[in-house]
Amino acid sequence: MAMQMKNDAQVKFEKLAALDKKHFLHPSTSIKQHMENGPGFIFTEGEGIYLKDVRGRKLIDSLSSLWNVNIGHGRSELGQAAAEQISKLAFSSTFAGNSHEPVIELAKKVAEWAPGDLNTTFFTSGGSESNDTAFKTVRHYWKVKGQPNKTKIISRSLSYHGVAMGATSATGIEPFREFTTSLAQGFLYVDSTIESLKALIEKEGAENIAAFISEPIQGSGGVNPPSEGYFKEVRQICDENEILFIADEVICGFGRTGEKFGMDLFGVVPDIICMAKGISSGYAPIGGMVISDKIKNELMENYEGNFWHGYTYSGHPMCCAVALKNLEIIEKENMVENVRSMGEELQKGLKYLEETHAFMGNRRGVGLLGAIEFFKNEETKERYTEPVSAKVVAKALDRGLLGRSIVYGGQDTLAFAPPFCITKEEVETMISIIDDSIVEVKKEL
Repeated sequence: MAMQMKNDAQVKFEKLAALDKKHFLHPSTSIKQHMENGPGFIFTEGEGIYLKDVRGRKLIDSLSSLWNVNIGHGRSELGQAAAEQISKLAFSSTFAGNSHEPVIELAKKVAEWAPGDLNTTFFTSGGSESNDTAFKTVRHYWKVKGQPNKTKIISRSLSYHGVAMGATSATGIEPFREFTTSLAQGFLYVDSTIESLKALIEKEGAENIAAFISEPIQGSGGVNPPSEGYFKEVRQICDENEILFIADEVICGFGRTGEKFGMDLFGVVPDIICMAKGISSGYAPIGGMVISDKIKNELMENYEGNFWHGYTYSGHPMCCAVALKNLEIIEKENMVENVRSMGEELQKGLKYLEETHAFMGNRRGVGLLGAIEFFKNEETKERYTEPVSAKVVAKALDRGLLGRSIVYGGQDTLAFAPPFCITKEEVETMISIIDDSIVEVKKEL
């Protein structure tokens, strides 16, 4: 019977895989490799930190899928919240000043989470839209203030801000920009030093720069924390040069770092927060741009026209209801506190790997964001010809763990961002699988 069920599952997988190859264009995937190999997994269920595929394989999701399933998989409460809202009001537009209860309640809740005077949210369907919205808004802001030449946006190398036209243009990871010729104008890139930022502003002229954007801790670029005092200096530089400060909190926001927002770690209040992923833990597509009272008041008092920007699904009722339930769960279950304590366990595990394997180093992270690198020679920073992290991820997959290898900019990094509900035992299991996988890869080097 068990063998028959296994065979049936494999047949189902193969049928679905054939349809997947024929009809589905996957994001961030090699079309050629996908046509040759088909999907790696076809997932059907999730619970906590685990995912289960159509063939019955159960895997640890060590990156919360795309840094976003923060409360963990399988929380039926969010499905109930979605069903209840859909049965009452599936959709109504928020254009022309119309509104509905879930969007009002969610905007109020976001203001409670956000620092300083960031009290007003424009809702989107995700992080790319949130960042594009911010870029348009800051340029509109300076136009309203009589400084229309302030249009340029500064971002950091190895930053990731999304794949819409503006978001791609702001992304500091070169392969994303090299993919297309449809880049927007007016985006500048700087390394992560204060000296370079000052030099760039002097070169371009502060009178031409609208905003500086940064993730509190770079995610897709390799889980890169800033140097000590970096953002306080950035905040000061922005203030001195009349440059708005945008924090891309798409990954860090809503508890990932052990604080409400990533910038809270550094005691800095930005002018704008861009958010997505964590607000709904991926259970519904929703994001937003949160602006300060200063920006809102300027636009209100000195501009009488419409805010000519909006998406069909800005403030979608069902998505807002799901996000509200998600934030309620995070608060009621003290998940941000668990992020802090389990983050310490994760760093202990990474420290163990660093001490156990001589070719590992540069351990880093905060909260449930962590990373560690491979070096052929750590002292000289020499790398192996082929990334070791990718080999370790492949071995870990055989042992039941979905991992993430990051090789942008010559890196060879393993990244981790498990769901907030992870336990000490599950962190130890995750590290043990990586440890065993590294031992296996060492034999092949």
